[in-house]
Amino acid sequence: MTVMEREIPGKQAAERAKRLRGRNYAVLLALLALVALFYAITIVRMSAGH
Repeated sequence: MTVMEREIPGKQAAERAKRLRGRNYAVLLALLALVALFYAITIVRMSAGH
């Protein structure tokens, strides 16, 4: 349990944790999309050179 969770009552802590989890998933998806984009650009650039 973090310090911030101890200061917030139960229901508010659960809602905050849910928002943070959603935000973390959004960041994960954005990073995966960026990796996929870089991968696709690399493949296109390598195949265009031949």
